[in-house]
Amino acid sequence: MDPDPSPVKARRRYDSTGRQDRARRVQAHTLEIAEKLFLQGGYASTTVAAVAAEAGVSVETLYKTFGGKPGLIRAIAQAGLAGTGPTPAPDRSDQMSARGLEPHATLRYWAALQTEVMPRVAPIILLVRSAAATDSDMAALLDDVNEQRLNRMHHNARRLNDRGQLRHGVTTDQARDVMFAFTAPDFYDILVTRQGWSIDQYGDFIYRGLVAELLPTPDNASAAGQ
Repeated sequence: MDPDPSPVKARRRYDSTGRQDRARRVQAHTLEIAEKLFLQGGYASTTVAAVAAEAGVSVETLYKTFGGKPGLIRAIAQAGLAGTGPTPAPDRSDQMSARGLEPHATLRYWAALQTEVMPRVAPIILLVRSAAATDSDMAALLDDVNEQRLNRMHHNARRLNDRGQLRHGVTTDQARDVMFAFTAPDFYDILVTRQGWSIDQYGDFIYRGLVAELLPTPDNASAAGQ
């Protein structure tokens, strides 16, 4: 009788999850280091080599992952705009808006998202704006960031208009422009960074400004109902 055949060892299935998690952590750490160095030293003076050295990665890896300084800045801005939640802030905004809430609740939520993203986004966008005066890559990035934000504000304004929630006489384009102005980094920079307002005060300012500019006042509502 032949002996039992030796058991065949199952081939270990390659699991890339751990490797991907490590790569994400390294990228997040690199962006944190890059953000710190850019804000401390400015865009022109901060080198890829300096970022790589402090982050503990090779210059080659940094270029391969981010594409140099413009790519680093773009990635930092995108990470800031995504917010701190498990779901990117723009997606959460769309999910909440799709619920068809009362307009004051919608604007309150949008203002709250501003308080989440602006502490990180405002400084880096202002850095990009400053560098854009002499750097074509930063000028192109600034145009892209502004265009993306304007398109998102148009999307938000159209939803308010389609639901009949805008004040009489306020067009979709006007509402878009109002939201584009209130979501610019300038208000955060002036009120929080320079004047020392709390983040909650800033958020309430954004909310009250949007309400005043976009929604019917009690007098308007009464007149419309007559």
